Amino acid sequence: FTKCCQETGFLMVVKCRQENTALKDCLVGYYSDPSFYEECKAEYLKQREEYRETGIKKKRQKFTSNV
Repeated sequence: FTKCCQETGFLMVVKCRQENTALKDCLVGYYSDPSFYEECKAEYLKQREEYRETGIKKKRQKFTSNV
């Protein structure tokens, strides 16, 4: 999806529909998985606990695209 959008520019809304649909289908699969939800919840609670103890925010991890 990212590659399609970068190559297309402003017309991505029209030209990248198929890639967008595939991306949404993939994300819905993850969001509806109870074990993945619990894993994300545990990670969030751990980070929140660390912040409350130290007062120091952890830097967000930047993900690189597969482009």
